[in-house]
Amino acid sequence: MAHIHALKLHNFRCYSQAALNELNSGLVVLYGPNGAGKTNILEALSLLVPGRGLRGAKNLDIQCQDEGQPWAVSASLQAPYGPVQLGTGLDAKTEKRVIRINGENARGQSALVEHLAAVWLTPQMDRLFLDSSSHRRRFLDRLVFAFDPGHSGRVTRYENAMRQRSKLLQDGAKNSGADLSWIKGLESQMAETGVAIAAARLEFVERLQAAVKKADDEHFPQATLRATGTLEELLGNESALAVEELFAYQLEQSRRRDEVTGGAATGPHKSDLQVIYTAKDMAADQCSTGEQKALLIGITLAHARLIVAERGQAPLLLLDEVAAHLDEKRRAALYAILKDLGGQAWLTGTDKSLFDDIGDGQFFEIKDAQIFTGEA
Repeated sequence: MAHIHALKLHNFRCYSQAALNELNSGLVVLYGPNGAGKTNILEALSLLVPGRGLRGAKNLDIQCQDEGQPWAVSASLQAPYGPVQLGTGLDAKTEKRVIRINGENARGQSALVEHLAAVWLTPQMDRLFLDSSSHRRRFLDRLVFAFDPGHSGRVTRYENAMRQRSKLLQDGAKNSGADLSWIKGLESQMAETGVAIAAARLEFVERLQAAVKKADDEHFPQATLRATGTLEELLGNESALAVEELFAYQLEQSRRRDEVTGGAATGPHKSDLQVIYTAKDMAADQCSTGEQKALLIGITLAHARLIVAERGQAPLLLLDEVAAHLDEKRRAALYAILKDLGGQAWLTGTDKSLFDDIGDGQFFEIKDAQIFTGEA
């Protein structure tokens, strides 16, 4: 199984310089007071896969304010096919994020997919079932992206086309033949990419649901998952080509409304992820806080198992302050599941005693942006 053997941070958040070396492939625990820098280490690890990391931060927001040199993260990855050096950081000139693999610049973030996958849970995700549909939609898209690297590009193309169409409509650019042709072209692009986005979500949710059922874990209840939305519903009864035509027609018919409201009246940007506590037949947003947490952990673990089944190796698991919300039995069950997955899992917490059941993991104490080797 691939795992991070060494990690170095440079001008990253609260760390001007930091390093973790001789890391094992099992469970790694970071403990210490709030604000010490534990989550920053997890965020650095999350940037070793495509995307904006577990905080979704802008590149400039990551920069250590006390230092002038751009931030950087580098990691030595022990992979089944040999060691790999992964690196990412801020390009001071372009203010964009750059990727390096074995010392060579990569064309884009998607190159990281070949070497590492990561799954994470943070306290901010605890309100996933209570927040707006946009939060669940982004959560689902991130899960899809771990299996379909092209999904992120399709979402970006769709959103860009929708913004351009919205601007043209609001500027009143629909009277001339050229403007109308431009709008139709954007609507055609929205229809094609929008249906592809919805289809990818449906396919992935079906696979994830199978992984959830297969787990059959008494400590983390099973969820019934469903991607919902106009396009998703249409794809259940019509071919993709037919749905593209229907969506393009809907966009044409809603131009006047969209001119006033902005965006588009329907499309994959309106979709949602429906989660039901299967045993109780209860919507997740109606469940208790503890049940919601357990459901979310169960979905995350199922996602990790799905990665193991399809990629042949476990993802990097980043679990921020997860143990604090679990009772003793569920904590012990979680640690056992993480060990059974066989990959490297990073856990954070303020109280070291929360991790007593881990046993032979690696422990690091984090205090005032400094890392100290702890004892199991």
